[in-house]
Amino acid sequence: MSSEKKRLPPGQHKTERFPVLQYGRVIHVDRDTYVLKVDGLVENPLALTLEQLAKLPRLDETVDIHCVTTWSKFDTRWAGVPFKDIIKLARPKPSARFVIMHCADGGFTTSLPIEVMSDDDVLVAYEYDGKPITDEHGGPVRIVVPKRYFYKSAKWLVRLEFVAEDQLGY
Repeated sequence: MSSEKKRLPPGQHKTERFPVLQYGRVIHVDRDTYVLKVDGLVENPLALTLEQLAKLPRLDETVDIHCVTTWSKFDTRWAGVPFKDIIKLARPKPSARFVIMHCADGGFTTSLPIEVMSDDDVLVAYEYDGKPITDEHGGPVRIVVPKRYFYKSAKWLVRLEFVAEDQLGY
């Protein structure tokens, strides 16, 4: 079996392009006024501008992404802040077990356990392929969670809420 076949999950097909998929229209978030709020069950709530995010420790990574609509794109290049560093800054309370990702479109949320978000490859990403993330792909900031289907890599991220109980998203 080729190495590409090993990287392709069952039922997926490889694509060279980067499809643009979302419910509704593409959102534009003003980069000059952008703020990422980090709150909920944390000791240190945060409100980070794009400039402040860019000053935090940076991680560049190349990962495969897989969409529930059956496409996979290999070797995508992302840059941003490791989510582990957001955890260190916000200092979640012991009762916090999940992170809800809120998006600028007003209706889309998704959540994951803190332990999943603590993986070394999870990013609060602001660059794709060496450039700022475009509106079509969720800019200015999106989460990238390589070990989960891509709908868990929420676009147009505006808030990270730490909570005790999981909540169903979109």
